[in-house]
Amino acid sequence: METIVKGMEGVKEAAEIIRRGGLVAFPTETVYGLGGNALDPEASRKIYAAKGRPSDNPLIVHVSCIEEVPPLVSAFPAAARKLMEAFWPGPLTIVMPKAVCVPYETTGGLETVAIRCPENRVTLAFIKEAGVPIAGPSANTSGKPSPTEAAHVYHDLNGKIDMILDDGPVGIGVESTILDLTGAAPTLLRPGAITVEELSETLGTEVQIDPAILAGGVKEGVHPKAPGMKYRHYAPNARMALVTTHLCKERDYALSAEERAEADQAVAACIDRLVAADEAAGLRVGIICCAETRARYQSAEDRKADIKVIGRRSDPLSMTHELFRVLREFDADGTERIYAESYSDRGVGFALMNRMRKSAGMLEVCAEDQPTDVFRNGISPLAGLQPHADR
Repeated sequence: METIVKGMEGVKEAAEIIRRGGLVAFPTETVYGLGGNALDPEASRKIYAAKGRPSDNPLIVHVSCIEEVPPLVSAFPAAARKLMEAFWPGPLTIVMPKAVCVPYETTGGLETVAIRCPENRVTLAFIKEAGVPIAGPSANTSGKPSPTEAAHVYHDLNGKIDMILDDGPVGIGVESTILDLTGAAPTLLRPGAITVEELSETLGTEVQIDPAILAGGVKEGVHPKAPGMKYRHYAPNARMALVTTHLCKERDYALSAEERAEADQAVAACIDRLVAADEAAGLRVGIICCAETRARYQSAEDRKADIKVIGRRSDPLSMTHELFRVLREFDADGTERIYAESYSDRGVGFALMNRMRKSAGMLEVCAEDQPTDVFRNGISPLAGLQPHADR
């Protein structure tokens, strides 16, 4: 089967595919999603099969407006409506108690359901035309970088799904923020473009951060409550490591101009040493840096390292926009090792660094320690996690 690719003109056909139990990839402001009828258990099973995805990872349910939410939940907290009115359509997913009509195949066996309303004209028209909520994880092979354009979806899923709705490259480039409203306090399950600070301000209460975010995932045997909490994610084919400094970690990059310059130079020098060792071993090496530090990597470039700028450090959204595209470019080029600068966790940087750390298997080293082989013995802090993913 050859997967069909269409634009806005394909919305009616895509909706019909959904109603008969098929799968359609669709654009959003975050990443491309892989859609099926969220109320059809067999459609959800098809999604898991197409992605090669573990069935205990919940699927996010997409709606076209707030009015479509009540039939999907058994309780609709006032806080949820307040957040929806503030951020929908947009990159915010809210976890609530599920209604009986939502099958366990869609929720990963949980009594909760994750719901969001995406900000994309094609997809909103698609959901309305389908007349059913759309279950939709990212439209990629599980474990790989999420798709930020239709060509990425076609590369991973051609022949496995019926159609791709193409609306060009996405805007944000990383998956939605996920907030759980089923516990004693609102809890962040996955960082995204809607920040913890924005959520706390809107709700008038402090949003908690699930410990699994900082640990790199839930422990073995624990059922993930949302996509992105259990399995290794966003991984390129290459081994990847992040490089920072002790001072940057201690202060979360709140540095003076002089301290910043010293840290940038230390990171660049460390990466250059690592590149030199890999070059001597005959390995193909890539570097991820920001526009502000690109000039510091001339020596590594002379060693034939492939240097990719993912945006401006002063604008984390410019980096989230490029991250997964750059990782896919490294895959296409046959890159074997990637060294990336680390950045601040503040604001949208929390989402950026969450994805970068997971891409690297949580492997982050400090330049002052002068590491010589960061991949020695092939062990990283996430080595115990299973090599599957959800988005």
